Amino acid sequence: MKKYRCEVCDWIYDPAKGDPEGGIAPGTAFEDIPDDWVCPVCGVGKDDFVVEPDEPEAV
Repeated sequence: MKKYRCEVCDWIYDPAKGDPEGGIAPGTAFEDIPDDWVCPVCGVGKDDFVVEPDEPEAV
């Protein structure tokens, strides 16, 4: 699953980890997070997150 970065504070939403303190269970895709969820660091909404580029594979 893709990771998403907050454009305001650079916090990364990793679906494998979720946001347990924010009520988002590990394994929850970003698209499945409720629209009223906010960044746990700076408080902005989902609209301020962008997809993180895939990390290059190790050679």
